[in-house]
Amino acid sequence: MAWQRDPERPDPAERSRRKVRETLVERQIRDAIDDGRFDDLPHQGERLPIEDDALGGEWALAHRMLKNAGVAPGWIEADKQARGWLAERERLLERAPRLSPLGRHQGREELRRIVEAADRAILRVNIEAPTDRQQRRLLDIDVEMARFERAARGGRSG
Repeated sequence: MAWQRDPERPDPAERSRRKVRETLVERQIRDAIDDGRFDDLPHQGERLPIEDDALGGEWALAHRMLKNAGVAPGWIEADKQARGWLAERERLLERAPRLSPLGRHQGREELRRIVEAADRAILRVNIEAPTDRQQRRLLDIDVEMARFERAARGGRSG
């Protein structure tokens, strides 16, 4: 039987350690395949999706890093907050017809607080958004109070 060289040890005829590293990496990959560690990966048997960041310009890499970290740019987070406050306003307007006189007073104060918070978030969106297409119109407290009064009397809030 002929002598066989251990593939994980350096070849005395080859001075480079590159061959050893390749062999170790190949063995680790083979072991991972044998253990089934690659079995349930996303897009298995499909082409990997390519995200086109061509329109992202100089911010493309930063946005991709934020996305991979599970974070959105500040203006997007502010827009989510603004939408949350607007949804809270709508829930208050839906409750308005069922409120007592004291509840209506508290509802007005709550609406004032909601409008202020929504406007802060909207202002942040409007300052940080990359284009004016993402901007929102600030709320008008007088218009919102009039909507609340109509809703409280049982009328339409829109």
